Formats: sequence, structure tokens, C-alpha cells
Amino acid sequence: MRVTVRVALAVVALLVLYLGVTFVQVWWTARQDDATASQAIVVLGAAQYDGTPSPVFEARLDHALDLYEEGLAPTIVVTGGNQPGDRFTEASAGANYLLANGVPDEDIRREVDAHNSWESLAAVARILEDEGVDEVILVSDPYHSYRVGQIADELGMTPHLSPTRSSPTSAWSELRSMARETLAVSVGRFVGYRRLVRIDDQVGRLREGGGG
Repeated sequence: MRVTVRVALAVVALLVLYLGVTFVQVWWTARQDDATASQAIVVLGAAQYDGTPSPVFEARLDHALDLYEEGLAPTIVVTGGNQPGDRFTEASAGANYLLANGVPDEDIRREVDAHNSWESLAAVARILEDEGVDEVILVSDPYHSYRVGQIADELGMTPHLSPTRSSPTSAWSELRSMARETLAVSVGRFVGYRRLVRIDDQVGRLREGGGG
């Protein structure tokens, strides 16, 4: 019995240590900026309101604009599909914002079907592979950076992480988001991020079924 308890305590301690190390990695990456000369800038989508980027999405787009105007990459890729009933996708709202701020249409790529980070980056990888592009700067919120970098690496891209610093996300909201990201990364590194999306979808369907 004592051996069983000790083993259980050791497993719990290792799990807590693993989660703690992962949280530090998420937190540390959120505070770094690895922007360097690359082949494309990829903006992870966020909410849009009838074609107008939300404040969170606008902060990401503004940061991508700064990187583009600095000459760090010749192309900006905007990502994100739409919700049922939406007239615009996140990508089209983002592209229109960039066009209004002086980015030529030929320098913009649109990924308009995805509904999560893995789908977005998988589609971006396919789009850019056709152009011989694999080195990218990823723009998102700080808490999101570590996971999207891991996903991009899993998909064969060479990612440089450059999180926006002007997002309106509150400190408390960011802390909660980092906790969620810690769990997602902790599981995703074991099962793969593509499989993690499938697991999340299955759990969502089970919840919907239970609620019905």
C-alpha cells in the first residue's frame, strides 16, 4: 500500500513539474520577439464584426503592418474562416484592413476556411509551399505564441514568433489564456496538435449531445 501511495505521489509530482515547466515556456515565449527577415508574415485570425476586425484582431494586423513596413517580409498571410451567418471571413476582414492601410493586394494571401490554429497553419503551409516559402513570422497574441510556433514546426515551417504588444487583452484574461495554452501544449506535445484538434472536436460533440 505504501509503495502504491509513493508511486502515485511521484506521478503527481512529475505531472505538476511538467505543467509548471510548460507554463514557464508559454510565459517566456510570450515575452520574446524573434522577428527577423523571412519570406512571409502570417497573422492568426481573431473575431471580426461584419467585416471590421475586433480590437484583438486589429492589434495583430497593426503589428503585421509594422513588420511589413520594416521590410522583414514581402507577403502577409491572413487566416480564418467565418461563423454561421457571417458575411465576412476573418481572413477577408483582415485583408480589407491591410488594403485600407496601403498593402498592395498582390502582397496579401488569404486562408478563408479554417476554424482553429492548426487548420489555419496547415492551410498556410500548403499555400506557401506552392510558392516555395517555408520561413515565416507568426503574429498572434503573446499567450498564443508558443503553441502556434510548435504547430508551425510540426507542419514543416521555420517559424519566428513576433507577438503583438498592443492587444487589449487584460492581465487576468491573459493569465487564464496562458493556463489554457499550458494544458493544450502539454497534451499536444504527446499526441500531436492535429490529433489534439480531433480530440477537442469529439469532446465538443459529446457536450452538445449531453446538453440535448
